Amino acid sequence: MNELLKNIITLLPVFFPVAAGILVAATKRRGVHKHSFSKQAMIVIFGVQFVLTVLSFVFGTDRLVMFSFTDLITAVLKKDLISDIFILMISGIFFLAGIYATDYMRHDDRKNEKEQNVKTLSGRTFFGFYLMVWGVLIGLSEAGNLLTFYMFYELMTVTSAVLVIHDMTKEAVFAAKKYIYYSIAGASCALFGFAFMAKASGGALEFVSGGSISGLAGKDLNQVLVSVFLMIIGFGAKAGMFPLHGWLPTAHPVAPAPASAVLSGIICKAGVLGILRVIFYLVGTEVLKGTWVQYAFMSLSLLTVFMGSMLAYKEKVLKKRLAYSTVSQVSYILFGFSCMNPIAFFGALFHIVFHAVLKTLLFLNAGSVIFATDRHECPELCGIGKAMPITFATFATASLGLIGIPPVCGFVSKWYLCLGALDLKESVIGYIGVAVLLVSALLTAGYLLSIVIVAFFPGQDFEGFDENLERSKKVRTGMVAVMVILAVLCVLLGVFANTVYDLAYDTVYALF
Repeated sequence: MNELLKNIITLLPVFFPVAAGILVAATKRRGVHKHSFSKQAMIVIFGVQFVLTVLSFVFGTDRLVMFSFTDLITAVLKKDLISDIFILMISGIFFLAGIYATDYMRHDDRKNEKEQNVKTLSGRTFFGFYLMVWGVLIGLSEAGNLLTFYMFYELMTVTSAVLVIHDMTKEAVFAAKKYIYYSIAGASCALFGFAFMAKASGGALEFVSGGSISGLAGKDLNQVLVSVFLMIIGFGAKAGMFPLHGWLPTAHPVAPAPASAVLSGIICKAGVLGILRVIFYLVGTEVLKGTWVQYAFMSLSLLTVFMGSMLAYKEKVLKKRLAYSTVSQVSYILFGFSCMNPIAFFGALFHIVFHAVLKTLLFLNAGSVIFATDRHECPELCGIGKAMPITFATFATASLGLIGIPPVCGFVSKWYLCLGALDLKESVIGYIGVAVLLVSALLTAGYLLSIVIVAFFPGQDFEGFDENLERSKKVRTGMVAVMVILAVLCVLLGVFANTVYDLAYDTVYALF
């Protein structure tokens, strides 16, 4: 295929949704519902973007320089195993959550036009920025060096903040500010690390399997270690790692359910991707193994796993409980990276994808409950499973996966994470890690299965549904279809996980 055509195919999934998003957000429809959006048009745009992503995956160029001024100021897109996994995961989740949102957000638009005192942003604005975030995340996934990654990382923060602030309530404005402040704090730490590492390496900051500056680290090891730690803390803010985790339980409950789904399932993974690229594609594990950076990273990730699970167990608000769960579950991935061995890396890589599917489904389940009944707290869900059987059957499926019960996909990733931790034979922290993961799994069962049990088996004291629940709106067919597809995907990913293991085996082991 012509090289120019390959370059265009590579760029289209990045720039098409950004251009489409600006157009959707800036234009208005005629008539009564001028601030609303066309469901059919949005589905077509989502479909086109998904097809463009697949075309880029199959036919895109391996390396593309977007612009270059000096060795340090060069923007590069590059394909590898990690970028392929991320762009397919991002587009699959954004496509399904977007289809769900066309019903969920349409209801919000109609409600806001009837209630003139409600000053939320329009559905068109939501979908415009939703598309922009989609394109920026594709660019982030394909970033070939640290500068390109940082550029898309900052763009992602700015565009995704609009999804948080959508309802324009005091809580939403506060949450968006908190999200931005935490993101700025994290990005500043990452920028300091970027500057120190650029000085140590002389500008060679391209992502290469095994580390592009591993040979230079010995010249100024302490400076490299400090740089890596700053970037772990900085990118860890987006991943919800302690101490910069506080934005997650504030932002998720106030954002619309489809936004919460992609925030938890995908956008948090931007921080994960940043840490992955720095450790395995910039510095290399041989430089970091056995250093204070590795042990500090392991300790912070395990602390976050336990803390997030405990806070989720105690939380009563459904979406906030799921947000604390994300704090915990994403740090499973970070712990896998901190082990710096192939088995744990496989567990982390699996959990990136599995958590995206599982948590997206759980937040869409929560959105369906809010859409139909306007119930937000877990104690209010007693007996609701009989009124919303599909919603809570799929919720139960995702819950089993997040706990780690086969054949749902979460079991596979947690199994490899535990094996990877035990592979750290010389370190007690590996055994501590396994213990923390098991305790977290028990807490996960407590805060998720308790919802499923009371939803389907309310007990003898249950007096039946109240009038509000009996009159509740029916969840739209498109919303139900998306939840069922994700539930089926949860099982299929668990059953066929070893296929991915076989395909990725050579590439992963090349990192170590």
